[in-house]
Amino acid sequence: MIPASAGVGLRFAHHRAALEEHPAAAWFEVHAENYMGGGKPLAYLEAIRRDYPIALHGVGLSLGSADGLDEPHLVRLRSLAERVAPGLVSEHLSWSASGGAHFPDLLPVPLTEESLDVVCRNVEVVQHRLGRRILLENPSSYLRYRHSTIPEWDFIAAVAARTGCGLLCDVNNIFVSACNHGFDALAYLRALPAESIGEFHLAGHRVRRLDDGRSIRIDDHGSRVSPEVWALYEAAVALIGRRPTLIEWDTDVPPLAVLLEEAAKADACPA
Repeated sequence: MIPASAGVGLRFAHHRAALEEHPAAAWFEVHAENYMGGGKPLAYLEAIRRDYPIALHGVGLSLGSADGLDEPHLVRLRSLAERVAPGLVSEHLSWSASGGAHFPDLLPVPLTEESLDVVCRNVEVVQHRLGRRILLENPSSYLRYRHSTIPEWDFIAAVAARTGCGLLCDVNNIFVSACNHGFDALAYLRALPAESIGEFHLAGHRVRRLDDGRSIRIDDHGSRVSPEVWALYEAAVALIGRRPTLIEWDTDVPPLAVLLEEAAKADACPA
Protein backbone atom coordinates (compact mmCIF):
# COMPACT_ATOMS: atom_id res chain seq x y z
CA MET A 1 0.00 0.00 0.00
CA ILE A 2 1.05 3.61 -0.56
CA PRO A 3 1.46 5.40 2.79
CA ALA A 4 -0.22 8.75 3.52
CA SER A 5 3.12 10.52 3.32
CA ALA A 6 5.19 12.18 0.60
CA GLY A 7 6.87 10.23 -2.19
CA VAL A 8 8.70 11.35 -5.30
CA GLY A 9 8.42 10.82 -9.03
CA LEU A 10 11.09 8.31 -10.07
CA ARG A 11 12.80 9.27 -13.31
CA PHE A 12 15.44 7.37 -15.29
CA ALA A 13 18.18 9.63 -13.89
CA HIS A 14 17.36 8.35 -10.40
CA HIS A 15 17.38 4.59 -11.04
CA ARG A 16 20.92 3.93 -9.86
CA ALA A 17 20.62 6.22 -6.84
CA ALA A 18 17.41 4.51 -5.75
CA LEU A 19 19.09 1.10 -5.95
CA GLU A 20 22.56 1.88 -4.65
CA GLU A 21 21.98 4.65 -2.09
CA HIS A 22 18.72 3.33 -0.57
CA PRO A 23 17.28 6.84 -0.06
CA ALA A 24 14.73 7.50 2.66
CA ALA A 25 11.84 7.76 0.21
CA ALA A 26 8.41 6.67 1.43
CA TRP A 27 7.38 5.56 -2.08
CA PHE A 28 7.95 6.21 -5.77
CA GLU A 29 5.60 6.98 -8.63
CA VAL A 30 6.53 6.27 -12.27
CA HIS A 31 5.00 7.08 -15.64
CA ALA A 32 3.57 3.77 -16.79
CA GLU A 33 4.40 4.32 -20.46
CA ASN A 34 8.14 4.53 -19.69
CA TYR A 35 8.16 0.88 -18.63
CA MET A 36 5.80 -0.78 -21.10
CA GLY A 37 8.64 -1.65 -23.46
CA GLY A 38 10.41 -3.86 -20.94
CA GLY A 39 14.21 -3.99 -21.11
CA LYS A 40 16.52 -2.24 -18.68
CA PRO A 41 13.95 0.33 -17.42
CA LEU A 42 11.56 -2.42 -16.32
CA ALA A 43 14.43 -4.41 -14.77
CA TYR A 44 15.35 -1.35 -12.69
CA LEU A 45 11.74 -0.80 -11.67
CA GLU A 46 11.27 -4.39 -10.56
CA ALA A 47 14.47 -4.19 -8.48
CA ILE A 48 13.38 -0.93 -6.87
CA ARG A 49 9.90 -2.38 -6.27
CA ARG A 50 11.43 -4.94 -3.91
CA ASP A 51 12.32 -2.14 -1.47
CA TYR A 52 9.71 0.58 -2.08
CA PRO A 53 5.98 0.86 -2.75
CA ILE A 54 5.30 1.89 -6.37
CA ALA A 55 2.43 3.83 -7.96
CA LEU A 56 1.75 3.88 -11.71
CA HIS A 57 0.77 7.19 -13.29
CA GLY A 58 -0.45 7.00 -16.88
CA VAL A 59 -0.32 9.70 -19.53
CA GLY A 60 -1.55 7.82 -22.60
CA LEU A 61 -5.00 6.31 -22.02
CA SER A 62 -6.81 9.36 -23.44
CA LEU A 63 -9.84 8.93 -21.22
CA GLY A 64 -11.63 11.81 -22.94
CA SER A 65 -11.51 10.26 -26.43
CA ALA A 66 -14.95 9.66 -27.94
CA ASP A 67 -13.36 6.96 -30.13
CA GLY A 68 -12.90 4.78 -27.06
CA LEU A 69 -9.69 3.38 -25.65
CA ASP A 70 -6.61 2.12 -27.47
CA GLU A 71 -6.85 -1.63 -26.87
CA PRO A 72 -3.11 -2.44 -27.25
CA HIS A 73 -2.24 0.35 -24.83
CA LEU A 74 -4.73 -0.93 -22.28
CA VAL A 75 -3.32 -4.45 -22.62
CA ARG A 76 0.19 -3.15 -21.99
CA LEU A 77 -0.97 -1.20 -18.94
CA ARG A 78 -2.70 -4.25 -17.51
CA SER A 79 0.40 -6.40 -18.08
CA LEU A 80 2.61 -3.84 -16.35
CA ALA A 81 0.24 -3.51 -13.41
CA GLU A 82 0.12 -7.29 -12.96
CA ARG A 83 3.92 -7.44 -13.03
CA VAL A 84 4.64 -4.49 -10.71
CA ALA A 85 1.59 -4.75 -8.37
CA PRO A 86 1.35 -0.98 -7.80
CA GLY A 87 -0.29 0.51 -4.76
CA LEU A 88 -2.08 3.11 -6.89
CA VAL A 89 -2.88 3.55 -10.58
CA SER A 90 -3.85 6.98 -11.90
CA GLU A 91 -4.60 8.78 -15.16
CA HIS A 92 -5.51 12.27 -16.39
CA LEU A 93 -8.80 13.89 -17.26
CA SER A 94 -7.71 14.67 -20.81
CA TRP A 95 -7.60 13.37 -24.36
CA SER A 96 -4.63 12.84 -26.66
CA ALA A 97 -5.91 10.64 -29.49
CA SER A 98 -8.63 10.90 -32.12
CA GLY A 99 -9.24 9.19 -35.43
CA GLY A 100 -6.00 7.23 -35.19
CA ALA A 101 -3.91 10.38 -34.62
CA HIS A 102 -1.96 10.76 -31.37
CA PHE A 103 -0.97 14.15 -29.98
CA PRO A 104 2.06 14.79 -27.74
CA ASP A 105 0.10 16.59 -25.06
CA LEU A 106 -2.72 16.18 -22.56
CA LEU A 107 -5.54 18.17 -24.18
CA PRO A 108 -8.50 19.59 -22.23
CA VAL A 109 -11.88 17.88 -22.32
CA PRO A 110 -15.03 19.88 -23.16
CA LEU A 111 -16.96 20.00 -19.91
CA THR A 112 -20.35 18.91 -21.25
CA GLU A 113 -22.84 16.15 -20.54
CA GLU A 114 -21.70 14.34 -23.69
CA SER A 115 -18.06 14.41 -22.57
CA LEU A 116 -19.08 13.27 -19.11
CA ASP A 117 -20.69 10.17 -20.63
CA VAL A 118 -17.55 9.48 -22.69
CA VAL A 119 -15.16 9.82 -19.74
CA CYS A 120 -17.33 7.71 -17.45
CA ARG A 121 -17.61 4.95 -20.05
CA ASN A 122 -13.85 4.90 -20.58
CA VAL A 123 -13.06 4.94 -16.86
CA GLU A 124 -15.43 2.03 -16.29
CA VAL A 125 -13.74 0.03 -19.06
CA VAL A 126 -10.28 0.67 -17.58
CA GLN A 127 -11.35 -0.29 -14.07
CA HIS A 128 -13.01 -3.47 -15.32
CA ARG A 129 -9.97 -4.49 -17.35
CA LEU A 130 -7.49 -3.74 -14.59
CA GLY A 131 -9.71 -5.23 -11.91
CA ARG A 132 -9.15 -2.25 -9.65
CA ARG A 133 -10.14 1.33 -8.89
CA ILE A 134 -8.11 4.05 -10.61
CA LEU A 135 -7.58 7.69 -9.64
CA LEU A 136 -8.52 10.49 -12.05
CA GLU A 137 -6.30 13.59 -12.04
CA ASN A 138 -7.61 17.11 -12.57
CA PRO A 139 -5.78 18.86 -15.44
CA SER A 140 -3.87 22.10 -15.80
CA SER A 141 -5.37 24.12 -18.63
CA TYR A 142 -4.74 27.19 -20.73
CA LEU A 143 -8.03 27.48 -22.61
CA ARG A 144 -11.69 26.76 -22.05
CA TYR A 145 -14.33 25.67 -24.55
CA ARG A 146 -17.16 28.16 -25.06
CA HIS A 147 -19.75 25.38 -25.00
CA SER A 148 -18.61 23.87 -21.67
CA THR A 149 -21.53 23.85 -19.26
CA ILE A 150 -20.18 22.07 -16.17
CA PRO A 151 -17.61 23.51 -13.74
CA GLU A 152 -14.50 21.33 -13.75
CA TRP A 153 -14.79 20.46 -10.06
CA ASP A 154 -18.38 19.28 -10.56
CA PHE A 155 -17.36 17.32 -13.67
CA ILE A 156 -14.66 15.27 -11.95
CA ALA A 157 -16.85 14.78 -8.87
CA ALA A 158 -19.57 13.40 -11.14
CA VAL A 159 -17.12 10.97 -12.76
CA ALA A 160 -16.14 9.70 -9.31
CA ALA A 161 -19.78 9.33 -8.25
CA ARG A 162 -20.84 7.49 -11.41
CA THR A 163 -17.86 5.16 -11.81
CA GLY A 164 -16.57 4.66 -8.27
CA CYS A 165 -13.12 5.87 -9.30
CA GLY A 166 -10.99 7.91 -6.95
CA LEU A 167 -9.55 11.35 -7.55
CA LEU A 168 -5.94 12.49 -7.75
CA CYS A 169 -6.00 16.09 -6.56
CA ASP A 170 -3.15 17.92 -8.28
CA VAL A 171 -2.81 21.05 -6.17
CA ASN A 172 -0.40 22.73 -8.58
CA ASN A 173 -2.81 22.12 -11.48
CA ILE A 174 -5.65 23.72 -9.54
CA PHE A 175 -3.52 26.78 -8.80
CA VAL A 176 -2.26 27.09 -12.39
CA SER A 177 -5.74 26.77 -13.90
CA ALA A 178 -7.25 29.15 -11.31
CA CYS A 179 -4.69 31.82 -12.23
CA ASN A 180 -5.16 31.27 -15.96
CA HIS A 181 -8.97 31.30 -15.89
CA GLY A 182 -9.76 33.51 -12.91
CA PHE A 183 -11.59 31.11 -10.61
CA ASP A 184 -11.11 30.59 -6.86
CA ALA A 185 -8.66 27.75 -6.18
CA LEU A 186 -9.87 27.31 -2.61
CA ALA A 187 -13.49 27.08 -3.74
CA TYR A 188 -12.40 24.33 -6.18
CA LEU A 189 -10.87 22.37 -3.31
CA ARG A 190 -13.95 22.79 -1.15
CA ALA A 191 -16.17 21.43 -3.93
CA LEU A 192 -14.26 18.14 -4.26
CA PRO A 193 -15.62 15.02 -2.50
CA ALA A 194 -12.95 14.45 0.16
CA GLU A 195 -13.82 10.77 0.51
CA SER A 196 -12.90 10.18 -3.16
CA ILE A 197 -9.44 11.76 -3.02
CA GLY A 198 -6.70 9.12 -2.89
CA GLU A 199 -3.61 11.17 -3.68
CA PHE A 200 -2.20 14.69 -3.97
CA HIS A 201 0.33 15.92 -6.53
CA LEU A 202 2.70 18.85 -6.06
CA ALA A 203 5.02 20.34 -8.67
CA GLY A 204 6.63 23.53 -9.86
CA HIS A 205 5.39 25.79 -12.63
CA ARG A 206 6.61 28.89 -14.47
CA VAL A 207 5.06 32.20 -15.46
CA ARG A 208 5.17 33.15 -19.15
CA ARG A 209 4.71 36.79 -20.13
CA LEU A 210 2.72 37.35 -23.32
CA ASP A 211 3.28 40.06 -25.92
CA ASP A 212 0.03 41.80 -24.97
CA GLY A 213 1.17 42.24 -21.36
CA ARG A 214 -0.80 39.36 -19.92
CA SER A 215 0.79 36.30 -18.36
CA ILE A 216 -0.09 32.63 -18.10
CA ARG A 217 1.20 29.94 -15.78
CA ILE A 218 2.69 26.85 -17.39
CA ASP A 219 2.62 23.51 -15.58
CA ASP A 220 6.15 22.44 -16.58
CA HIS A 221 7.25 20.43 -13.50
CA GLY A 222 10.66 22.06 -13.76
CA SER A 223 11.25 23.75 -10.40
CA ARG A 224 10.50 23.60 -6.70
CA VAL A 225 6.93 23.97 -5.51
CA SER A 226 5.98 27.65 -5.32
CA PRO A 227 5.02 29.32 -2.01
CA GLU A 228 1.46 29.86 -3.29
CA VAL A 229 1.04 26.18 -4.07
CA TRP A 230 2.45 25.21 -0.67
CA ALA A 231 -0.18 27.44 0.94
CA LEU A 232 -2.93 25.82 -1.15
CA TYR A 233 -1.63 22.36 -0.24
CA GLU A 234 -1.79 23.27 3.46
CA ALA A 235 -5.42 24.27 2.93
CA ALA A 236 -6.08 20.99 1.07
CA VAL A 237 -4.67 18.91 3.92
CA ALA A 238 -6.77 20.88 6.42
CA LEU A 239 -9.93 20.31 4.36
CA ILE A 240 -9.37 16.75 3.16
CA GLY A 241 -6.83 15.17 5.50
CA ARG A 242 -3.53 13.41 4.88
CA ARG A 243 -3.16 11.51 1.64
CA PRO A 244 -0.22 10.05 -0.28
CA THR A 245 1.47 13.12 -1.76
CA LEU A 246 3.78 13.10 -4.76
CA ILE A 247 6.54 15.54 -5.67
CA GLU A 248 6.71 15.69 -9.49
CA TRP A 249 9.74 16.97 -11.43
CA ASP A 250 9.96 16.21 -15.16
CA THR A 251 12.10 18.92 -16.81
CA ASP A 252 15.62 19.95 -15.75
CA VAL A 253 15.46 16.98 -13.39
CA PRO A 254 17.71 17.56 -10.34
CA PRO A 255 19.43 14.98 -8.11
CA LEU A 256 17.11 12.75 -6.13
CA ALA A 257 18.12 14.55 -2.92
CA VAL A 258 16.35 17.72 -4.10
CA LEU A 259 13.07 15.86 -4.57
CA LEU A 260 13.45 14.29 -1.15
CA GLU A 261 13.86 17.77 0.36
CA GLU A 262 10.55 18.79 -1.20
CA ALA A 263 8.93 15.58 0.07
CA ALA A 264 10.14 16.34 3.60
CA LYS A 265 8.57 19.77 3.35
CA ALA A 266 5.25 18.17 2.36
CA ASP A 267 5.45 15.78 5.32
CA ALA A 268 6.07 18.75 7.63
CA CYS A 269 2.90 20.49 6.48
CA PRO A 270 0.54 20.85 9.46
CA ALA A 271 -2.58 18.70 9.31
